[in-house]
Amino acid sequence: MSRTKAIQNSTKEPKNRPARTAEARENQLIALAYDLAEERLRNGTASSAEIVQWMKRGSQKERQELELTKKKMELMQAKVEALQSAKHVEELYGEAIVAFRRYNGVFDEGEDVDDGTDEF
Repeated sequence: MSRTKAIQNSTKEPKNRPARTAEARENQLIALAYDLAEERLRNGTASSAEIVQWMKRGSQKERQELELTKKKMELMQAKVEALQSAKHVEELYGEAIVAFRRYNGVFDEGEDVDDGTDEF
């Protein structure tokens, strides 16, 4: 009997370590759901809703929508980077204007004037 139990236990899938984060746990559950869906499709016990779901996910339209979503994400990221760059350029222009004013002898109120003489 012990040999039979050993064979039965060896066919079970190894237990995964517990996830350390909520995101990792979610990924584990998603992987299990995919495995279960695949098993049900293979052995013919999948419901019609499951079959339709996988057919939709494999369709050309779904793939195009996924590609469109990816492109929109890339566009949004490019816009964010452009805004950050514009802000940085604006800061540089402001610093340049202040530097030109100082060079011309125009100082802002409250700004210390360093005339090059050291007083003790």
